Amino acid sequence: MSHYSAHQQAWLAHSLTLEGKAEESLTKTMAGAKVDMNPHQIEAAMFALASPLSNGVILADEVGLGKTIEASLVLAQKWAERRRKLLLIAPATLRKQWSQELEEKFSLPSMIMEAKSFNESKKAGVANPFDLERASGKPAICICSYEFAARKESELQRIPWDLVVMDEAHKLRNVYKSDGAKTAKVLDNALMGVKKVLLSATPLQNSMLELYGLVSIIDPHFFGDLPSFKARYGRQQLDQVELALLRDRLGKVCNRTLRRQVQEEGGISFTRRYSMTEDFRPSTQEEQLYRQVSEYLQREDLLAIKSGARHLVTLVIRKILASSSFAIQGTLQTMITRLEQKQPLLDALADYENLSDLQDEEGVSDEELIDPQALQAEIDLLKDFQRLACSIANNAKADALVRVLERAFEKTAELGGSRKAVIFTESVRTQTWLAEMLAAQGYDGQIVMLNGSNSDSVSKQIYQEWLERHRGSSRISGSKTADMKAALVERFRDDATLMICTEAGAEGINLQFCSLLINYDLPWNPQRVEQRIGRVHRYGQKSDVVVVNFINKGNRADERVFELLSQKFQLFEGVFGASDEVLGSIESGVDIERRIHDIYQRCRSDEQIESEFNSLQEELKDQLEAKNSDTRRSLFEHFDADVVSRLNTRRDKTNIELTAYQQKMLLLARMALQEQGGFSEAAGAFVWRDGKYSLNWQTAEIEDGEFFRPHDGLGAELITQAKAAHLPPAALQFVYERSSDQGQWVDVKGLIGNRGLLKVIKVSIESTAQRREQLLLLASNQHGEPMHSETVERLLQLPLAQVPVIIPEPDFSSLSERQQAQLGDFQREVERDNETYYGEEVEKLERWSEDKRIALDLRIKQLDQEIKEARKASRQLTSLQEKMEAKKALKQLERERDNAMLHYYEEKKKIEQEEDLLLEEVEARLATETRVTELFAVTWQVMANEREAAA
Repeated sequence: MSHYSAHQQAWLAHSLTLEGKAEESLTKTMAGAKVDMNPHQIEAAMFALASPLSNGVILADEVGLGKTIEASLVLAQKWAERRRKLLLIAPATLRKQWSQELEEKFSLPSMIMEAKSFNESKKAGVANPFDLERASGKPAICICSYEFAARKESELQRIPWDLVVMDEAHKLRNVYKSDGAKTAKVLDNALMGVKKVLLSATPLQNSMLELYGLVSIIDPHFFGDLPSFKARYGRQQLDQVELALLRDRLGKVCNRTLRRQVQEEGGISFTRRYSMTEDFRPSTQEEQLYRQVSEYLQREDLLAIKSGARHLVTLVIRKILASSSFAIQGTLQTMITRLEQKQPLLDALADYENLSDLQDEEGVSDEELIDPQALQAEIDLLKDFQRLACSIANNAKADALVRVLERAFEKTAELGGSRKAVIFTESVRTQTWLAEMLAAQGYDGQIVMLNGSNSDSVSKQIYQEWLERHRGSSRISGSKTADMKAALVERFRDDATLMICTEAGAEGINLQFCSLLINYDLPWNPQRVEQRIGRVHRYGQKSDVVVVNFINKGNRADERVFELLSQKFQLFEGVFGASDEVLGSIESGVDIERRIHDIYQRCRSDEQIESEFNSLQEELKDQLEAKNSDTRRSLFEHFDADVVSRLNTRRDKTNIELTAYQQKMLLLARMALQEQGGFSEAAGAFVWRDGKYSLNWQTAEIEDGEFFRPHDGLGAELITQAKAAHLPPAALQFVYERSSDQGQWVDVKGLIGNRGLLKVIKVSIESTAQRREQLLLLASNQHGEPMHSETVERLLQLPLAQVPVIIPEPDFSSLSERQQAQLGDFQREVERDNETYYGEEVEKLERWSEDKRIALDLRIKQLDQEIKEARKASRQLTSLQEKMEAKKALKQLERERDNAMLHYYEEKKKIEQEEDLLLEEVEARLATETRVTELFAVTWQVMANEREAAA
């Protein structure tokens, strides 16, 4: 058995956790993530982390390329650097999905901040609930919606955020407009000066000014002010020089990769999606129920629903009504009970699991939603509806589901998919009813249900069996919500045919093994539809995907909604589904959902419905026929050959660096655990005390082992122990043996029979912007000859002949010169990098001041031109009155021009002064402090093992 010293373990633990540039320190973050990252995602994260002085970036990859992974990698890196005041702002519908992705893939804790949790924290005495460390005693990434963040501007502003990530950031691109964009303006003000990562597949949609808006949120000193941007880049035709300059400037703040580039590199292969539809016509009773409830919701004199909540409540009831008579029957009964007890009505709508998302977007409270006036007549009416709903035994849409299932399975089999289908509904009650109905139709024992709570007995049993099956493995995260989902998805993958899902249940799960998706209830929001399909049609899907929808031939509005989503948004056909331009242009889709709901509320005839949907499509025309001009393409899309070549290089480099890092992790396990017994090693894995550990997360899950990684579990424990160990001077007697995986180390083999001194020093060079760390590996032989750092690193990986002997501290002064030389090299490297960062900031600010100066020049030229044209026009006038008025207007223009010229140099001086102040701030952020810490000092000797000696 080989021996290793605490000194070797300390060197290895420190080298595994050094902080530095993104290029140097991202590897350890990737080594701990449960996701196979593609080169374009690593490139994007590197871009976001490249300069410590940057105020932020826009990550603008096309839809489907994993911007969530890119941003999560950036957040994980900040977390590793112990910069943990992190905020993630996303559409309300994506909050839970973000939380689960961060937890499951990167082991990052998060908390969704919404009205309920915020108010509870306030009641508990927390001054600012956004300060999660104080509120809960431990740090976490704070997740909230745009609407909620804007409502809490003052609290948001008081937190010194280390980073803010803003998903679907095109919501902010109209911040430059003087009217509207209130949410964007509030957030811009609240988060001024904070580093940001903006995620948007469509940073520019209709106007170049949108580009100014997004970039100004990141950095108000990137472009000049709005007038100067308009003057320089707002013209119809930009000359090629200006266009090239703008493209170059954008390259510093915006990173975009296209799907075709990633496909060409070989990172992701996208399959197609095919559409199937099944028509149905509701029964007379179903149509009667729909008509009566719809007419009730259209009434202006409702007492049950307060006007402030009218939109939210009627929308949710309509969704439940469209789902099934079983669902609306239960909702009506709960509504009746709540109204009779004068209790808040929103509680009665819990069957619709996306209620909290809509509440957040609408800003509707669940308090005092009932008008205390006489409600009995309305309660009686609801009871009539409820009785009618109870009398309906069969649903026409459910019959259509049974009809279409086998045909859909046949189509899926033709395309190479397995006999599995995920069925989406917007109602928990419909979900339960469908499970019972399908079980009776021959699918008994083949059904899994997934929703936001999974409190039913079958799900609980599946969960308990899963816990028992994976006891002691890294598959168990400790989060009941995440583990319940993992258990149900596993049952669906291995044993079941059907999974009936609500959207809340399906957030954050991957169902690549299934290629048939059925929209039992079709959302009105295109983003929600795309998110659903994205559960199966995603990276990792091997087969073409079939999407089934139902068309209600008894409801023209329902037919038009399907037409809109299918024909205009192209959600159900093709390789990519809805284009990124289209999905980006509609932002979160809430406005479209609201417009469709308004049509349902207003229209009382098919003619009205046709007219209103035609108007809606006309309104959306510009957005749905998204502009994809040559100017936009040239601004954001780099030459394919260059990108593909770069991505290929990144893949190779990442694989090499990740493999080297993992080998060091495995060596640490060998050093720390081998002598404790029960340790055996295999390729990329080891067994210790009956526990299986793997450096590959997928292998760990397949074999029910533990993922051995640097920031969690046993890996983090060994690193912490090694770094905390007492390291007195010692004599280390190394044994040289040929490395099975690395071959001969000729330089180390040449040291056999030699002895000398060895010292390891940790250097930290820190500024307010960044910390850079390096280990100085100093050694010399018995002749005082210095050794190369790479040789010292190899030496420290060798096993020892015996347990190290503690010795009196020898004289290490001979290594001082070598120490100063290595320290100087590192300081110069940091200084060179800082010069680069500083140069980038200087260039940015010079361009900013140039924008402002050019705007001044252009304004004077514009006024000169206007004066010239006014003089020419005045000569054509005939009446005295017209000539006098023209003369006044001319004088006014001349005064304006003269004033502009008078203030020209004054304004230029102000710009230069502001530029100087900004540069002084940059210099202050780069001021460094160097700390030198000696980790240990030892003497060394190298012996040959028996095999080498014999050779």
